[in-house]
Amino acid sequence: MSKSSERLARFYRFLSSRELSLILFLLLCAVLIPGTLGERKDIEIGWPGRIILGIMSLNLVLCTLQRIRTLSKAVLVLHLGTIMVIAGAVVSSFGFVATVNIYEGTSVDKAYRWDVKQDMPLGFNLAVDKIHVEYYPIPVRVGVLRGTEKIGLFELKTSEHFSLDGYTVKAEVMEFPAENLRLSVAADGQSLGSADTAGVKSLPADFPYDFVLVAFQDPHLKRVWLDVSLSDDSSVIAGGTSEINSPLTWGKYSFYNVNIDFDKFGNKFAGIQITNDPGKPFVYAGFAVIGLGSVMYLLRRFSKSR
Repeated sequence: MSKSSERLARFYRFLSSRELSLILFLLLCAVLIPGTLGERKDIEIGWPGRIILGIMSLNLVLCTLQRIRTLSKAVLVLHLGTIMVIAGAVVSSFGFVATVNIYEGTSVDKAYRWDVKQDMPLGFNLAVDKIHVEYYPIPVRVGVLRGTEKIGLFELKTSEHFSLDGYTVKAEVMEFPAENLRLSVAADGQSLGSADTAGVKSLPADFPYDFVLVAFQDPHLKRVWLDVSLSDDSSVIAGGTSEINSPLTWGKYSFYNVNIDFDKFGNKFAGIQITNDPGKPFVYAGFAVIGLGSVMYLLRRFSKSR
């Protein structure tokens, strides 16, 4: 064997070796760990990570081919699934994550892309039509006035009601950050209208009572979701709801609601994360194949133990 052939054979053995697998794993950790130590806690593998993952895929392929006659079908399927997951991770690294804050009832056409560290055009208008916030029932104390006379003090939770001189008064919802309680009023099973503790009423003119919010407990958030729409210059092209674990998906984009907040004037806005992850189908398919290989391996072990 010539020296060049011997070098190629040695290089091939190194590419398919377990030692290289360990080295690549340590290098990948060195690339990923710094991204977990910053304030944003994000992970961007960049070109070094892509190269490492690519070599890891090659290493696993060569290792599988080298031992294909000795490996069981279950292990081969596990290797295939792992290769698909790594390949999907490489493809995903060519996608991007962008974020933007949008006030309720407004739209934007740009978002900040973290891979290029600047605002970039979206190619469409992204609007937050409505921000919905739902709390668990909140204990409240409601004072009732007739003119300046104090009629009573009622303690209940939002979504509950109390009786008042033939009327049924229901505490509907607390509004934050205004700390305003909305109530509905009914008589004989018929709705008369609504009132709130800020003094706004849509009740008959002869309704004699006013309501005051005396006290309430701090709320516990139950659910937040957004009504989101996408449009071009002439029409709406997509729409739906978005929340933390259930994004609106359109084409290659997913739109996640990551937070809501208020500015110093009490105006509500939502934080939206936009992701483009082209490798997701490969990763999901790879995990499915790994699951199949795991079942095959367990069945094989179980049958041998009997």
